[in-house]
Amino acid sequence: MELKVNQEQIDRLYRFTREHFVEHYDLQTELVDHLSNAIEEQWKENPKLSFEEALQKEFKKFGIFGFMDVVEQRQLALSKKYHLLIWKHFKEFFTIPKIIITISLVVGLFYFFKYVFFYELLTIAMIGWFLLLIAALVYEKRKMKKRKNQTGKKWMFEEIIYGYGSFSGVFVIPIHIINIFSNHGNGFPNDYMLFGISFFLVSVFLATFIVTKIIPSKAEEYLKQTYPEYAFSK
Repeated sequence: MELKVNQEQIDRLYRFTREHFVEHYDLQTELVDHLSNAIEEQWKENPKLSFEEALQKEFKKFGIFGFMDVVEQRQLALSKKYHLLIWKHFKEFFTIPKIIITISLVVGLFYFFKYVFFYELLTIAMIGWFLLLIAALVYEKRKMKKRKNQTGKKWMFEEIIYGYGSFSGVFVIPIHIINIFSNHGNGFPNDYMLFGISFFLVSVFLATFIVTKIIPSKAEEYLKQTYPEYAFSK
């Protein structure tokens, strides 16, 4: 009769992963599945091996850094998936009918910079944009924290979706744009540069909107696709 890992031992494997600094439930589950299968394979060869002995033997195969390499690899894989989601939604703004909105924003911003622009208004707009971004991220962070308190589980992809710093670099762009305008006084030297800046700013706005609004609004759908068990953890 083949020995199988029982529920008590599975619970021990979950505790073991947490003890070795694996915080996210999705990654814990993957590791528990791997460890339990490996332990059962060891038992086929040596049924007298204790559970703890088999566990420690398998854990040694992960090397001196333990599960750290696995955590890093998984984070990289999920980050790549997240960036592909951003790109997917971004491209949608360059297809009919959304491209009409994109073109309108670029042209509108171009003429604003060319005929209406003044430094103080841009400064106020950039500060307002910055504050809205902060408010959106804080709101989503609180939602995720509330879910964690309710379920007691952290999901790596959920943290990536709700963007703890993954898109924070966009916050410095308004400062650079303000500096560029202040250095040029009445505007840019030619229409090509002006149009390029307008297109760039609209692209940044769209990317920010995708990260702070569109993807979080679809987060549950993406999480269920990635982790079917997520639907039953709420």
